[in-house]
Amino acid sequence: MKKEELLTTASLALLELEEGEVERLGEEVARMLDYFEMMTKLDVDGLEPTTHAFQKTNRLRADVLNNNNNNNNTNNSFNRPLIMENGNDVEDDFFVIPNVL
Repeated sequence: MKKEELLTTASLALLELEEGEVERLGEEVARMLDYFEMMTKLDVDGLEPTTHAFQKTNRLRADVLNNNNNNNNTNNSFNRPLIMENGNDVEDDFFVIPNVL
């Protein structure tokens, strides 16, 4: 990238560059352009478009009720009576919490 182009681009981006910064930025831009040139040589035929760098999926399990209400902590269900016993303020099988508003 020519120095004039770099200064014009910096001006459009509202950047004020000192002389030393112009030289360093010019070198960095040249390296980026070289990298982009390398990327154009890659064979991408047949690749699906990527919408995000990390393809995250939810890790879901089936929502199945397990009525095993013993105190065995190895199952995936919870022991409702035991949980309710541990609450500070319980009313009609619900936890009572202070008003927020």
